[in-house]
Amino acid sequence: MNKDYNRSTPPLPPPNPPSYLPMLKPPSFFPIFTTNLYHLLTTPSDIKSSTLSVLNSFATDNVTHLELRTTPRSTAGLTKSAYVSLILSTIAQHNASQPRLRTYLILSIDRRGTVVDAEDTVDLALQFKDQGIVGVDLCGDPTRGDVRDFRPAFVRAKREGLKITVHFGEVRREGLEEELMEILSWGPERLGHVICLSEGVKEEVRRRGCGLELCLSCNVLAEMSEGGYKGHHFGGWWGGRENGVALSTDDVGIFESELSNEYALAMEHFYLGRRDVVALSRQAAGMTFAGEEAKQRILRLLDDFEKQHVPEEET
Repeated sequence: MNKDYNRSTPPLPPPNPPSYLPMLKPPSFFPIFTTNLYHLLTTPSDIKSSTLSVLNSFATDNVTHLELRTTPRSTAGLTKSAYVSLILSTIAQHNASQPRLRTYLILSIDRRGTVVDAEDTVDLALQFKDQGIVGVDLCGDPTRGDVRDFRPAFVRAKREGLKITVHFGEVRREGLEEELMEILSWGPERLGHVICLSEGVKEEVRRRGCGLELCLSCNVLAEMSEGGYKGHHFGGWWGGRENGVALSTDDVGIFESELSNEYALAMEHFYLGRRDVVALSRQAAGMTFAGEEAKQRILRLLDDFEKQHVPEEET
């Protein structure tokens, strides 16, 4: 996701996410989806309405490029294929309704699911590839499942031209290093979170040049990383030559931190100026799954922003 600041961007960042938000560790927030949200959103009208709400929220936050994720699922009124088709048609409707935000879709494979589920998701991604699907993702409870089971699905996806992103190293557990090396062998273009990495895994991530999707608020509020915001591993990756970094959101409805706030947190805790923010956004542009035309569009928007809003002394 790429954030393009508008003319009214304040010189000082807004406050951190609300302090009253309870700490939610991974075992606590995964059931929010499986036992609550998935049971609330079951009808086509519910799903379309919630999707439009998400898209409008990003548009209001002045996001100009969005790669949204969803896990295909069937409900009483929808097959998985119909579900994906509905999400894509809603995205197309929103793209046509306003000139700023362009949204694409990534289909997620939940590691709690079966191999058949994973292959079905790849089938759907390929079926709808020409309608705005740009990649596949591995997500879900990081303590569940054996990622080796999903290797054939991801290898096939990559062979067929889909991009790969993976939730990577979210929590410490036995066998983690072997799991992460297995995932890297699939050739993912992007990695999310990258919290619990050994030096050996970090070196392999650098060697492969994977793009990194980082979310400060989620990691800190869920106590997934140590040291609060200033101790967040963003500081260790930002500015490196090997890996691009894209600030991203994770479950805005739970952690109440929009993309503009993720940039504000980075500005506040890592002392980034506007020139740094533009450089960081350009890294995100280089990581897009949506192709060269989308990348060049983002870069043009950033060039325009830099000319209008970055003081000469910062350039």
